[in-house]
Amino acid sequence: MPLLFGTAGVPLSSKDRSSEGGVRRIRELNLDALELEFVQGVRMGEEKARKVGMIAQENNIALSCHAPYYINLNSREPEKISASRDRILQTARIAKILGVRSVVFHPAFNHDNSSEIVLARVVRELSLVRETLDAEGNEVILRPETTGKGTQFGDLQETILIAQEVPGVLPCIDFGHLHARSNGRYNSYDEFCEILDITAESLGDRWVKNVHFHISGIEYGLKGEKRHLPLRESDCRYEELIKACHSFGVDGLAICESPNLEEDALLLQKVYTVQ
Repeated sequence: MPLLFGTAGVPLSSKDRSSEGGVRRIRELNLDALELEFVQGVRMGEEKARKVGMIAQENNIALSCHAPYYINLNSREPEKISASRDRILQTARIAKILGVRSVVFHPAFNHDNSSEIVLARVVRELSLVRETLDAEGNEVILRPETTGKGTQFGDLQETILIAQEVPGVLPCIDFGHLHARSNGRYNSYDEFCEILDITAESLGDRWVKNVHFHISGIEYGLKGEKRHLPLRESDCRYEELIKACHSFGVDGLAICESPNLEEDALLLQKVYTVQ
């Protein structure tokens, strides 16, 4: 499987705003992937999940899911940690019915804790989630996402360490987030290659042949991410990013999170195909 391009959520041009309509519109656009956004909560029943999964299969569209935003495995309140685990489990269970391979989520906030303490807590909680999923025969991959602000746990190394510690976990690399939280780094061919090289060295072929990327332009300041931007209205050197992807021969999904969704997804796909 080469790199497949798609949108984070139903394409803007889809007249039918349902998940089924989104899948069909992705095929009409000649894109190949769709990330279903459960960011406000998992509000999809089993029957609908089967239907969406079937339509995706018929149209040869690769699906992924983004779990709810309200996840913090380093909360000071135990009930919030428990609720965070439940939200990941809920998403993973629907993901299995959908035929989804990956569930993306933001793992934690740092609060006043060191990276080592947060990592230990995130690993402990995700290990519990993984044990439950494994007992249910659910092989969906959990994808902690690289985050856009220093207050959030999830720089590149932290995200890789989670994947090294917990089986069935691989990173979702959000290039815009890494660019934002580093205050302007990670935006050249060599720096994109650095990201891919570090991750490939750390996780090997199980990652190289099954990557999950988020790509968009991004506005950022001293504290990191402010908002996503269309690629051409940002400083993102997306052509160099695609060149780096070719250099490393990565396979998997590249999900566009730009405000103009499918326009930029198609732009990235075109650059990838031409190169």
